[in-house]
This record gives sequence, C-alpha cells and structure tokens, in this order.
Amino acid sequence: MRWRVGLLTASDGGRSGEREDTSALVVRELVEQELQGEIVDYRVVPTEADEISAALIEMSEYYRAHLIVTTGGTGLAPDDVTPEATRRVVDREVPGIAEAMRAAAVRKDRRFMFHRGIAGLRGRTLILNLPGTPEGVHAHLAGVLEDLPAALLALNRQERRGAEPVREN
Repeated sequence: MRWRVGLLTASDGGRSGEREDTSALVVRELVEQELQGEIVDYRVVPTEADEISAALIEMSEYYRAHLIVTTGGTGLAPDDVTPEATRRVVDREVPGIAEAMRAAAVRKDRRFMFHRGIAGLRGRTLILNLPGTPEGVHAHLAGVLEDLPAALLALNRQERRGAEPVREN
C-alpha cells in the first residue's frame, strides 16, 4: 500500500519566504524512501493555532492522508503552538509514539527533551509533530519510522462489524 502523507510546516519565516523549509526536505526524503509514502499535500502556515488546526483538518478530510507530519512550533517559545493546535483536532492521543520519538532523539542530543510534540489520531489519520530543524526531524522520525507501517495498517484495515473500508481516491 502506498501511504498518502500530508506535510505541514509551521513557520512564520518559511511562510513569508524568508527561510527555506529544509526540515520538510528531510521529511519528504524519509517518507518517500523509507516509508514508500507519497506527499499528497504540502504547505507552510504561520505559527498560529487556528491556521495549523485548519490545515490538519483539511489534510485529513479532503486529502484523506493516512499520515500527517508537522514540523516546527513544538519548542518552548510562546509562539510554539503546534501541539496545542493538534490537540484541538485529534480524537485520541498516541503517547507511546511521541515518547518513542523523544527517547530516540534525546539519545542523539539532550536538548530534544524540550520538544513538546505529540502524536494523535483524527479518524484514520495519524498525526505526528516534529521539531523545526532538519536534525530534529531526522532524530525524531527515524526513531519510529520502521514501526509506522504497522500503526497505519491497523488504522486503515476494515472494521469487522460492518464499517466501510477506506476508499482510495
């Protein structure tokens, strides 16, 4: 199965074109090469909770992404609101994934303990919050990448009690 992946960067500098979105390049490479996924939507939004939440909803519902990866807005600064925006739209959190990402990343650089990203489910879409640096993206995503297909398969298998299967676009 080819996974449909949404990629969302929360960055005021990236949105205005002042800064290149190098973190998204790392996500794209890992998703396409390691996960055999396809980026079905990519966008850069300001670090505003309403804009982040709206983009997550659209990627999940309109693009029917199996996985959404966010970068940026997960640190300690006052405008780092990606986890809060994500919590607004998920039905359930998956703390084990966030814990595994953080544990793997902290082994590489102790400063990643300040990353506040979460993992959660919106319907059959898994949403992962990653830091906004290429190093942070790689350290966090590499920690769970080999296990993501099992989670995505579990989310997208047909329910036994009459639920409709996921339809491909």
